[in-house]
Amino acid sequence: MIAVNSTIEDILLKYKDILGMDYEKYRNHVYRVFMFCQLIDGNKNNIDKYAIASAYHDIGIWTDHTFDYLNPSIRNAEAYLHSIHRDDWIQEISSMIEMHHKILNFKTKAPLTIEIFRKADWIDISLGLLRFSLKKSDVYLVRKKFPNSGFHKFLLALLLRNFIKHPLNPFPIFKL
Repeated sequence: MIAVNSTIEDILLKYKDILGMDYEKYRNHVYRVFMFCQLIDGNKNNIDKYAIASAYHDIGIWTDHTFDYLNPSIRNAEAYLHSIHRDDWIQEISSMIEMHHKILNFKTKAPLTIEIFRKADWIDISLGLLRFSLKKSDVYLVRKKFPNSGFHKFLLALLLRNFIKHPLNPFPIFKL
């Protein structure tokens, strides 16, 4: 399992100023999701896809200053994929980002990477309460290597601010 990934590092470095004080907490979240993907999948051919999706999946929170960040995150990922001439990955990675908060299983003929990415993000967001196929010890080791650094507190504060601003639409990111 790869711990530090040059693609993730290069992408996040471009956003370091925008992320500001949240850089470490977002970086650790990105790596936890990335590592959970690797533990679930094991297919080394998908590592770059998971790295890109992990780096971009929540970036719209900072680039567009919004809790409704899926489309901005997808837009940033698509621009990156164009820049590295991987237009053939746009649909898959865009779907990974768009569906990563989906609550129910993603059961279609879509690439398995979409469902794996969804599970990996839920493992991290649930603080390991949801583990799907992973062992508790694997989740613990990933979380130890890349500590929370206040990421969940940040999300909770963001959720509360969004609820105050939009009480009739407090969860724009969640899908069934």
